[in-house]
Amino acid sequence: MRGNPAIATSGNNVGRLSESRAIQVPATEAELNHSNMRTECMMVGSRVVQSYRRALAAPMQAAAWWSAAIGTLSVLLGTPLVVLAQSVAPQIEAWSSPTLKRIEATGIVRLGYRENSPPFAFLDAKGKPIGYSLDLCEVVVEQIARELGKEVSVEYRAVTPENRFELVASGAIDLECGSTTNTADRRKIVAFSPTMFVTGTKLLVRRGSGIRSLRDLEGKTIVLTRGTVQEAMVPKMTARQNVAVKFVFAADHNESFRALSEGKADAFANDDVQLYGMLAETRSASDFRVVGDFLSYADYALSLRKDDPEFAEIVDNAFHRLAGSREIVAIYERWFTRPLPSGARLNLPMSPHLEEIFRVQGLPGD
Repeated sequence: MRGNPAIATSGNNVGRLSESRAIQVPATEAELNHSNMRTECMMVGSRVVQSYRRALAAPMQAAAWWSAAIGTLSVLLGTPLVVLAQSVAPQIEAWSSPTLKRIEATGIVRLGYRENSPPFAFLDAKGKPIGYSLDLCEVVVEQIARELGKEVSVEYRAVTPENRFELVASGAIDLECGSTTNTADRRKIVAFSPTMFVTGTKLLVRRGSGIRSLRDLEGKTIVLTRGTVQEAMVPKMTARQNVAVKFVFAADHNESFRALSEGKADAFANDDVQLYGMLAETRSASDFRVVGDFLSYADYALSLRKDDPEFAEIVDNAFHRLAGSREIVAIYERWFTRPLPSGARLNLPMSPHLEEIFRVQGLPGD
């Protein structure tokens, strides 16, 4: 492990001074006190180097280690803090994370959001991004500011199901705050936060249609949103079950819902929580309903840049703090059991499965 050159040189000088004074007995009390002070500095210097070596293995703690060490040496040596800091400051970068480097330099965290995925991410009446996922991203931003030791601001950018992963992978956004399913294929492109919701695919159909399951769609049409898990999964499932179904594809969930409401499709396949959210926001539960067994299951998470472990650790720490404080329950209830800004209510209490996930996330680490 590399040591700090300034510390190593300072330590050698102290060693030579102590050796020379072993031959010349101090003649005065002042010289004796000075010799004792030098010896104590050697001991402190040794501890500083050991602390620094430990801090190198954890970059997030390095700044705190050096701040305390330099303060101690300043008092012992009677050297101004600024001068001492300049002479012994470690020649390392605080972060190896490209995401954190950019945020530290600009003071801006860039959040991607969905415009029509209630209650996870959507626009309020004034066009402001809001939702469950945005609230969670806000907590992550607070964690980033805490780790950097500085205030940061947020810059929002709208994303779609089709371009969200490209924007994350390219670094155009730092976090994608939407309703994204964590899958093995997607983990080849981006990384994910801990699970924030558990759901599954169901069908939205018009009341009175007689459709209750996938098999009831023989000879009918299903609309799917491009860029979603359902785009590939549902056609494969109908093929395996030998159900002859036609498919139409839409750019986003609003367009998919319009295809259903205008009679261009007989069913809209999507995660049930988003279907319920759409019914609540459009106040159309009297005309449409969610039916059938789950066709698939999904864990939702925030997405972030792959191969950036330092940034991923901050995101994980934010979720750990949320779950440990039970603040996650308050955020959940705000969007799933209480009225939405439109006045609609989902009435979806937290499932036992999700409760257990959050309980485990909040457990103390090893």
